[in-house]
Amino acid sequence: MWFLALALLGFALLYKWYRQSQILENLSDKYVFITGCDTGFGYLLAKQLDKRGMNVLASCLTEKGAENLKMETSSRVQTIVLDVTNSENVRSATKWVSTIVKNKGLWGLVNNAGIGIPGGINEWLTTEDFVKILKVNLIGVIDVTLNMLPMIRKAQGRVVNVSSVAGRITICGGGYCISKHGVESFSDSLRREMLPFGVKVSIIEPGFFKTELTNPEIQMQTVKLTWEKTSEEVRKSYGAQYFSKCCEYVDKASSFCSTRFSLVTDSMEHALTAVHPWTRYSAGWDTKLILIPISYMPSAFTDFLLTLGQPKPAQVSSSST
Repeated sequence: MWFLALALLGFALLYKWYRQSQILENLSDKYVFITGCDTGFGYLLAKQLDKRGMNVLASCLTEKGAENLKMETSSRVQTIVLDVTNSENVRSATKWVSTIVKNKGLWGLVNNAGIGIPGGINEWLTTEDFVKILKVNLIGVIDVTLNMLPMIRKAQGRVVNVSSVAGRITICGGGYCISKHGVESFSDSLRREMLPFGVKVSIIEPGFFKTELTNPEIQMQTVKLTWEKTSEEVRKSYGAQYFSKCCEYVDKASSFCSTRFSLVTDSMEHALTAVHPWTRYSAGWDTKLILIPISYMPSAFTDFLLTLGQPKPAQVSSSST
């Protein structure tokens, strides 16, 4: 019995390896549009796909980002400046892409652009702080996708949306986790709608990586700014010690972030080039072994783990905790 179970398990793993190792042919004929290529994952992915011989249409937020990318890549990479929160900008980028791909259609769309600040303690933030992140991380993803979708349907291509492990389990306050939960939901509904058209939708769920999103200096500055603009009553309720502990936590958290960006970009590449792409790619061992398993646990246990070592606000008595 045990031998049969092991044999079946081995066969299942072998079959899974075989399926995921099958790569499409004629990659040099395919065009991929990527958002957020100034730095980080988008920048690396553009270079990676260029080396694979694919045609890359890379959008950057700044002219400098576009120029830097051009210097590091071949003529297969073309760039455009795009602010995903500007609908007119998005429509212009769509026209630019259509003039390049023409009747081929757009094989791949990678919604990678995203921001993480301002974030932190919910009560320290304003509604505008939440909206700022949602406009980039969620509404921007939706706007770009809806505009590019006719070209993707034509090519029977791929949509790759960059979510986060924070789309599975809420690890902090602010708009970031909310936006990533939204990306997961949008991607799921889009995947089912696109199945009849032969379009495949994948979600990338990175763990903690040393990108601009997790830069400790930027994060620390944001915590200080949000703290300073709260009311006197709020600051009194939490206390200076609570604020100091939050700053310490931000500083320590960066040391747990991975520098192996290829874990994410390899997942993106597989989603674009594999015959059988996965629905979800969990990038990073922290995601696979810790955070996703925690997300399936009872809320009481999850709350206990995620608040372990968290300081108590100044006006919280021991009897109320």
